[in-house]
Amino acid sequence: MIDLKSLEVWFVTGSQHLYGEATLKKVAEHSQEISKALNASAQIPVSIVFKPVLKTPEEVLSLFIEANAARNCIGIITWCHTFSPSKMWINGLKISQKPHLHLHTQYNKDLPWNEIDMDFMNLNQAAHGDREHGFIMTRLRMNRKVVVGHWSEEEVQERISVWSRAAAAWYDFQNLKVARFGDNMRQVAVTEGDKVEAQIQFGMAVNGYGVGDLVKLINGVSDADIDKLFEEYNDTYTIAAAGQKGGSYHENVRYQARIELALKGFMADGGFGAYTNTFEDLHGMAQLPGLATQRLMAAGYGFGAEGDWKHAALVRALKVMGQGLKGGCSFMEDYTYDLDPMTGKVLGAHMLEVCPSIASGKPTLEVHPLGIGGKDAPARLVFNTPAVPAINASLIDMGNRFRMIVNPVDCIVPEALPKLPVARALWTPQPSLKVGAAAWIYAGGAHHTAFSQAITAEYMEDFTNMAGIEYLEINNSTTISDFKKELRWNEIYYMLSNGVK
Repeated sequence: MIDLKSLEVWFVTGSQHLYGEATLKKVAEHSQEISKALNASAQIPVSIVFKPVLKTPEEVLSLFIEANAARNCIGIITWCHTFSPSKMWINGLKISQKPHLHLHTQYNKDLPWNEIDMDFMNLNQAAHGDREHGFIMTRLRMNRKVVVGHWSEEEVQERISVWSRAAAAWYDFQNLKVARFGDNMRQVAVTEGDKVEAQIQFGMAVNGYGVGDLVKLINGVSDADIDKLFEEYNDTYTIAAAGQKGGSYHENVRYQARIELALKGFMADGGFGAYTNTFEDLHGMAQLPGLATQRLMAAGYGFGAEGDWKHAALVRALKVMGQGLKGGCSFMEDYTYDLDPMTGKVLGAHMLEVCPSIASGKPTLEVHPLGIGGKDAPARLVFNTPAVPAINASLIDMGNRFRMIVNPVDCIVPEALPKLPVARALWTPQPSLKVGAAAWIYAGGAHHTAFSQAITAEYMEDFTNMAGIEYLEINNSTTISDFKKELRWNEIYYMLSNGVK
């Protein structure tokens, strides 16, 4: 994963020369104090960097030229301590390529009623300075996040943290390399998509690599390295007897270790952050990667099954956003339902590839025949997930745009499943299974998702806003009637706003 603290968000304050040097000196002092406090906040994972107060069009333009060229700058927080005429911001904002957060705050939290004079009013006038600043960004049709409140408030810092994590994921997404081993599963529609348009829209590169290239690496892994990795398995998981040394499936576990070492080497050497495979193209491999993929996801890599590169990339983005937070993230699939009319639930799982970062307790390492793909029985981690809130997110290609669909869910501890030897999660989608599933289907959401216990829908809305794509949220306020209207309005909006490209 990436070092979030090495990434910078620039704190930029607007003012003007009208107020004189004494006022500008105070503006700079206050701005430094605020940026320092935000940088020291335990909630904000990135570095908040103070930049000199902007007072002229030339200073604004230079700042944004510098920000665009600064590789570690992932976003900009703007605040207008005083009134900062917005025409001076136009040329800078027009060229800005970084995500923006408009912090509508002021230095003092409470008004000193007995001491307020015009000097105080001239210094502390973000109440209308930020409205001027907001106008020009709206006039320029700029995507940004607006956070209102005193900079010392926990809730304000939390919302800045959410945005900064989304900015870190967007930074990573734009430079992401996704490796595809094998093609898309035959005749499946939703896992397909325009990879050229994805690179234009998101920056990420999605390319195919021969399974034979991976097989060559698999066959070259040494027994000594496998022995060492098996000991790590033994320390980390409860290995079923058949997988232990001398057990009937011990070599099957060792083969997954071989795949893991080969895949990890391939990913590291090529600078990849995510990958896909498919059980329809395993030529030269003895097993479908199960345990290997689960562990690579736990290490921070994105993954998508059956060639699903969009969700491989999305899993990676959610992992970056949730780095260091409580709870994990995994590739997931809506598999089957409990259709109780009052408490309808979804049983989520996959054949093998669910990340142990979302596990409740210590996973069990087991080997079982797969029953599909015609290969040897693969090793995999088996576990349940805890009863915590989570989200499911789906990224789909609508032809004229990409669409992000997000559904908060309430997870439940599943009952005993003695004959289902895979990792699994059980949840009720908001607002209910009937409404949530219907809305998801109306929106065209995939059966694959990126599932996270660490982040909320707000992170995804911020991320989608930065990416400049459509965002749909299915939550406790959703009704099918209103949701269908939103879908129709969005069709018109994107048809008119995108034009011919």
